Amino acid sequence: MFAELAKDIHWTGTPPIVIAVRFTVAALCGMIVGIDREWRRRPAGLRTHMLVSLASAAFALIAHEMAILAVKQDGSASPDPTRVVEAVTAGAAFLAAGTIFRSNGNIQGITTGASIWLSAAMGAACGVGFYAIAGFSLILALVILFVVGGITHALGTNESPPADPPSKD
Repeated sequence: MFAELAKDIHWTGTPPIVIAVRFTVAALCGMIVGIDREWRRRPAGLRTHMLVSLASAAFALIAHEMAILAVKQDGSASPDPTRVVEAVTAGAAFLAAGTIFRSNGNIQGITTGASIWLSAAMGAACGVGFYAIAGFSLILALVILFVVGGITHALGTNESPPADPPSKD
């Protein structure tokens, strides 16, 4: 019985330490973007961004491992990794759409929705080891969220300023 179960276990071709690093970097990328959303008291903050990024990394790595397994089992297999990217994009878009709403004639939550989508992309990049893509995305996200966010606030557009910290009364 155990021999039958053991045949169904597929060990990853990616060493566990590499998986740990990829997942950790993905979670850190999501965390850094999520800090801005948390600081501004937006509906999706630190934990949400970290989980979206980590989940995307997991799906990307699963797709990578499935492609390797398919080639090993059937040398003629030609797996299509774009399907997983499409699924991650759709899932993140679904979550992002949930953060967008209309209030008093204004649309709110678009930046949060976009940051969730970006966290998914950074996570997927980390999941397959494309750290440069994740890193450059993260750097530009920080510039957009903090520098451009400050500019739009100074110009008086719909971007809201960071919330005041809670009082300690």
